[in-house]
Amino acid sequence: MSTAITLSCPSCLVTNRVPAERLNAAPKCGRCGEALFQGSPASLDSSGFARVVANTDIPVIVDFWAQWCGPCKMMAPVFERAAQELEPACRFVKIDTEAAPDLAQRYQIRSIPSLLIFSGGREIARQAGAMDYSSLVRWVKSHV
Repeated sequence: MSTAITLSCPSCLVTNRVPAERLNAAPKCGRCGEALFQGSPASLDSSGFARVVANTDIPVIVDFWAQWCGPCKMMAPVFERAAQELEPACRFVKIDTEAAPDLAQRYQIRSIPSLLIFSGGREIARQAGAMDYSSLVRWVKSHV
């Protein structure tokens, strides 16, 4: 019997159970039919973030950013490229601190971009500041 991995759909946020051996087979959401891994970070609001972190068995990599932040804009393509390479081993999401100030306050985000890794619903790692692609991938792989 195979182990099932629980994942929140990045489109409709419904919880899906996917056999572990099928994670690399482009699984789709049972409700909306969208791909569970889209090769790019999901942009979430506060409630979407809570559902994804609570209902996702794989590590969740979160980029806290803001539209006005120059380093955040420079980091965006790096974060997207990392999502393309590292999904489905982990889920990548972006949180706009201007649209979700409650999350920025809750996680004490003092500088942006700030990257957090969640596993089992708990924060396990944090990195402030922009990183280049190889540094980001190395950092994520060292914690997941």
